[in-house]
Amino acid sequence: MSTSPEPAKPRRNNPDSREARRGFAGSWGVGQGSPVLAFDVGGTDIKSALFDADGTPLGLQRTPTPKLGADPAAALIEEIARLADGLRAQHPSVEPRALGFVVPGIVDVDAGIGVFASNMGWRNAPLRALAQQRLNLTVAFDHDVGAASWAEHELGGARAHDDVVVVIIGTGIAGAILVGGRPYTAGGYAGEIGHSPVADGPECACGARGCLETVASAGAIARRYREATGLTPNGAKDVIARAAAGDEAAAEIWNAALDALAMSLAQLTAIMAPEAIIIGGGLSRASTLFDELRTRLAARLSFHRIPALIPAELSGNAGLLGAALRARELA
Repeated sequence: MSTSPEPAKPRRNNPDSREARRGFAGSWGVGQGSPVLAFDVGGTDIKSALFDADGTPLGLQRTPTPKLGADPAAALIEEIARLADGLRAQHPSVEPRALGFVVPGIVDVDAGIGVFASNMGWRNAPLRALAQQRLNLTVAFDHDVGAASWAEHELGGARAHDDVVVVIIGTGIAGAILVGGRPYTAGGYAGEIGHSPVADGPECACGARGCLETVASAGAIARRYREATGLTPNGAKDVIARAAAGDEAAAEIWNAALDALAMSLAQLTAIMAPEAIIIGGGLSRASTLFDELRTRLAARLSFHRIPALIPAELSGNAGLLGAALRARELA
């Protein structure tokens, strides 16, 4: 039985050195180092690339996540192997020294285990060991939002701070925590900001009641407007636009979402005192979000150190870049 390598401890770099990693297509590269393969696995699609010695992603692509069947962990590793073979065939002069991949759900990074992912279908899957055995490469394995947060810390909006909370607001709400420049994971259970309780209801898909994402996620905002009016909006942005135009139902729903977000950020501030809270995801592009949250957060707090609220910079590339950074630590 083969054993997986111990995951590397994150290395701290100064912010100036991170600036040198600016890279592809107006976004970010990962700087000089060993070539690595990187994969960001989601329930809908898989992003993949081969990063060369300059940190430039080669063959960057997004492919549909296949149906994983009765053995989802093994099926996923086979798909990663297929994609890896294709990337290596396209760029035969670039020999990867390690592979990084990230997945959703509850992830025990230290053990290399996908503890649970409802949309992927596994429980306690030894994903890092399976990948290492199948691809014969050193493998870095991480949580998708955790890796995206690490990329934001090394390359993006959080690079000037070491005590940071990253919140991603999309269909749901996900998060990650860095303390002293190091991820705090608690076996994969830390950072579940979307499932922190803010009310007595409604019931969440996770089985609890009143989770933040049932009120303040983009999915919840659209759903609550549809339930309140019988009208189907074109997503949360449409509801926010209707609120700005004077739609009372939309305004009430958007106000409740902002209050819930401010409450959760205030709780995080009181308990953790982060230097910064990085906010990403589709809802982070709402024009009024940051001003409203700054005002409401300040109103809820007194002597506390109020964190800087900073937009995430890496957008949809963050998970893939985080996977590449993790792989570089092992290469």
